[in-house]
Amino acid sequence: MTAAAAVAPRGLARFRPRTRRRELVLLVIVAVTLAVGGLSLGMTRTGTTTVEGGALLAIYVVALLIVHLAQSLAGRRTDQVLLPTVGMLGGIGLLLMIRLPQGLVTQQVGGLTLGLGQLQLVWLCIGLGIVGMLGIVVRSDAWLRMYKYTWAAAGIALLLLVFVLGVDQNGSRLTLVIGPFSGQPSELLKVILVVFLAGYLAEYRPLLATERTSIGPLSLPPLPYLLPMLAMVGLSAGVVIVQKDLGAALLFYAIFLVMLYIATGRAAWVALGIVLGAIASVGLYLAFPTVQERVSVWIDPFADPLGAGFQIVQALHAFARGGLFGVGLGAGLPEIAGRLPIPAVHTDFPLAAIGEELGLAGVLAVLALYLVVVERGLRIAASAADAFRALLAAGLALVVGLQAFVIAAGDLKLIPLTGITLPYVSYGGSSLLVNSVVVGLLLALSDRGIEPPPPPRTRGAIMRPLRGRRG
Repeated sequence: MTAAAAVAPRGLARFRPRTRRRELVLLVIVAVTLAVGGLSLGMTRTGTTTVEGGALLAIYVVALLIVHLAQSLAGRRTDQVLLPTVGMLGGIGLLLMIRLPQGLVTQQVGGLTLGLGQLQLVWLCIGLGIVGMLGIVVRSDAWLRMYKYTWAAAGIALLLLVFVLGVDQNGSRLTLVIGPFSGQPSELLKVILVVFLAGYLAEYRPLLATERTSIGPLSLPPLPYLLPMLAMVGLSAGVVIVQKDLGAALLFYAIFLVMLYIATGRAAWVALGIVLGAIASVGLYLAFPTVQERVSVWIDPFADPLGAGFQIVQALHAFARGGLFGVGLGAGLPEIAGRLPIPAVHTDFPLAAIGEELGLAGVLAVLALYLVVVERGLRIAASAADAFRALLAAGLALVVGLQAFVIAAGDLKLIPLTGITLPYVSYGGSSLLVNSVVVGLLLALSDRGIEPPPPPRTRGAIMRPLRGRRG
């Protein structure tokens, strides 16, 4: 009897619920912000105090609270800032999709026709389910660490499958279609690439940090140990370049350079990688007319304002109209001849819509949310128990940050447009689901172990109040 009582608390401790007050308070702030946003949008559109898309926003907030409750019941001591942060980003994206014309994207589900906002809500809820499941279920990283080459091979095979079963969109073959399902494997490959690089760099980190290859006066990284990584990155980038997915190629190469620097601390190698990347970019410019067109539009979009430069010109006008605080939710993006000025506003240019309606303040707030995701990921990496977990957490967080930086810079005409999505804000099922995998893994990696149960009360502490009652 005594032994059973002693064992029971330890067994139950694995499932002991734990209050997540900080996360709950932040989620309440998210809910209030979305309610104010929906109210503002409703007042602008109808002139009455109605919450535009209130039912969709309410379902989304309930989904966030369900994930919070599941995390609390599981009792895991995971990060309490990540979920509210991505919840706010997803809520901003949902508000934007509710605001835009619902006919931009429609899909038949059974006998129902779902519009843009409804589809975005469906993907967000599925993504939140992935975040919650991974944050609770994943307790070991062995399945990622031990099979890094298998994951890499599977990712490349999936990417190559696009050539067979993929469909062309806007001159690029990026989407894989299998039966009723479709998606972009390059989205998933960025996570697989991080897993592979984390496993490989953790294994060979001492050699990469100390060994070097000398060619004359140049001191280069040890090439025999770099070759597997270069092969993986080069093959991934090469395939997506052939598919004309230049944004993904840029993202893959940036991930490689950043993770190499994190593992070795050698800034000179990153500088060399940037130089080699610049040389490769020149080669791509000479080889692909698509790259030449994008660079030309980037340099002078007003040379063809009604043709190739139309979207970027309209995006710049949207930022200019927004000014510091914006024109208000629902008051921007007027239709011209029944069409939106920026046709790809829901995928490639959501930041332009935010800049017009919420101004520079809104854009900076959105970018600050991505910085929070990166900061939490680096914090998780700094407290990791070993090199693999540290590199994996840092790489996953930087994937989100780099992707947000690349599309923001493209929308603001700082770099040529790349065609990738803004994580959790742009419309797109594959992007939302893959980024949910990233956040779910970060939550799992942030676990600080089972919180120890409170110390048992001694017999004297139990008997003391009894003696007091007798007296």
